Amino acid sequence: MNLKIEIDAGSGFCFGVTTAIRKAEEELAAGKTLYCLGDIVHNGMEVERLHNQGLVTIDHEQLKQLHHAKVLLRAHGEPPSTYEIARQNDIEIIDATCPVVLALQRRIKKQYDNDPSAQIVIFGKNGHAEVLGLVGQTAQHAIVIEKFDDVKHLDFNRNIYLYSQTTKSLDEFHRIIDYIQSHIAPTATFRSFDTICRQVANRMPNIAEFAKHHDVILFVSGRKSSNGKVLFNECLTVNANSHQVESPEEIDFKWFDNAETVGICGATSTPKWLMEQCRDAILSY
Repeated sequence: MNLKIEIDAGSGFCFGVTTAIRKAEEELAAGKTLYCLGDIVHNGMEVERLHNQGLVTIDHEQLKQLHHAKVLLRAHGEPPSTYEIARQNDIEIIDATCPVVLALQRRIKKQYDNDPSAQIVIFGKNGHAEVLGLVGQTAQHAIVIEKFDDVKHLDFNRNIYLYSQTTKSLDEFHRIIDYIQSHIAPTATFRSFDTICRQVANRMPNIAEFAKHHDVILFVSGRKSSNGKVLFNECLTVNANSHQVESPEEIDFKWFDNAETVGICGATSTPKWLMEQCRDAILSY
């Protein structure tokens, strides 16, 4: 089988994830105990790699029991309550919140402080770490809409300020804006803020272009990654021979029968080394 395999140069960790992992590695290299609040990245293989270096993943309940320790906050960001717990428990925080997320948190907090009676609406995934951090800026008053149909439940007689989780689809966000604009009462204010990360948004057209040029697409991503779901669906749309795997062990080599070119790509939470492992597994087969 004479296969040509190409790894997408635009896939792999985004800036925010790269920074969080670098900060973790620096601390661990110094031989210190380091806790991380939640999985540092939505990729089981990378979490395991850092776990083997000594990174301890904890949840919010465990954070409350922790004292005099060092805790890394990952790129997704955290609500104010997390910082308050850390202050009370004498926990040193290493803040790896992505600058794009941090700027969005500040904007939402400022908007809420200025007009607490308005509906602050976040287009995002309920329960997602980033969204929990955003809702926390509004004393839990923000309304989360997960999909287009949810927009119909808003009160169009009251002011609406619309934001988006940084990794959501631009197209769906614009559909939501159009719907609110055509339904908002003349007496109410509506403002929307495009807070989608361009590093993520630009991957959509780029990955679609990449997927078009190969017989088979191997999309490497953790199944927990919301960004991974969006990008994989984009691959599927343009190339029906797209397959998602979390690790090389999940590869079915029958996928490559009659194929001449294979494209390997992934999410913003997919490490380059994992895509390379998948390439090597196909080559050795």
